Amino acid sequence: MSERRVLVIGAGMAGLSCAANAAEHARVTVVEAESQPGYHSSGRSAASYIEPYINETIQALTAASKPFFLAPPAGFTPVPLVAPRADLMIAGAAKADLVDRYIARWRTLCPDLAEVPRAEAFRRVPVLKQEAVARAVSDPHVMDIDVDALLSGFRRLLLARGGKLIANKRIEGLERRNGVWIARAGSETFEADVVVDAAGSWGEKVAALAGARPVGLVPKRRTAVLLGSGGHDVKDWPIVHEVESEFYFKPDAGRLLLSPADETPSEPCDAQPEDIDVAIAIDRFENATTMKVARIEHRWAGLRSFVADKMPVVGFDPSVDGFFWLVGQGGFGIQTSPTMGRLSAALIAGGPMPDDIRARGLVEKTLAPDRPALRSL
Repeated sequence: MSERRVLVIGAGMAGLSCAANAAEHARVTVVEAESQPGYHSSGRSAASYIEPYINETIQALTAASKPFFLAPPAGFTPVPLVAPRADLMIAGAAKADLVDRYIARWRTLCPDLAEVPRAEAFRRVPVLKQEAVARAVSDPHVMDIDVDALLSGFRRLLLARGGKLIANKRIEGLERRNGVWIARAGSETFEADVVVDAAGSWGEKVAALAGARPVGLVPKRRTAVLLGSGGHDVKDWPIVHEVESEFYFKPDAGRLLLSPADETPSEPCDAQPEDIDVAIAIDRFENATTMKVARIEHRWAGLRSFVADKMPVVGFDPSVDGFFWLVGQGGFGIQTSPTMGRLSAALIAGGPMPDDIRARGLVEKTLAPDRPALRSL
């Protein structure tokens, strides 16, 4: 029997991590609409490894990825994928009670979360204003992720396993004929037994071409700006984020990356920052710190896509034969990519969820496109 042919639409982190793993047992072709992999969300991410993030399912997917980040396969990358970067969650007096709720929710899954004295918070980040920090919590296991090294590693692994990556080809048509998908991109066509929708914010547009029902995918814009250090040595500062995610900032090559942590619904597009979001970010930063922003060195935006329950959609469509969903990875697609790549490849091959992932309490139906949270659409 010939190898199964798999066509992955989208060469962001979701598509490449899936394709690299699937190529071990299938003939895989990745088709990317842009000129390079990771052009949109993956390439614009200020990625960090943060286990207590969104919900317990995302925490499990993240924790299962940690061994890969710490010890990737031989030849995957010439540089480390991660570097230590503690974080500091802060709460002003009006929100101090939220710290107890945060710790109560995450302490079981992340036992090393610890409240730190106010004096320690100011020692770590001396520009914080006194009124901005009534209480603070630290997670010692947060890490910076080298997104470029991770994306390049999955690409390298895909090609080493005989897979193909084709850029500058936008899929414009999908048709199922005699059990085979025919994908059209301009004058070129691709045949496959399985189509994987890893198109990020364009996921539902690809699904519509295949005749699949929507899952409620909503792209949301997130803004970031790069600031000077203000003369401070910031390299060892933690990531600082407000308890209700009103903003965060972190060191970035001697400067500070700042975001208002916005989630503004958007049509799929080449996202650009809005002046109002940049202004909000600066206002919140200046209210929380003694620094004044005289100049913005760079600004950008990206789209992060979510469904209603803020969990990824992973699995075969129940009504469209051979169409596999791999969307909705929101702001956690980078930190969960090693696990999501293995998981999606296993399901595409018709196998069960890998044992080590299942051991963390995950089951296929939790992520399936026909799960109850998405059925009303």
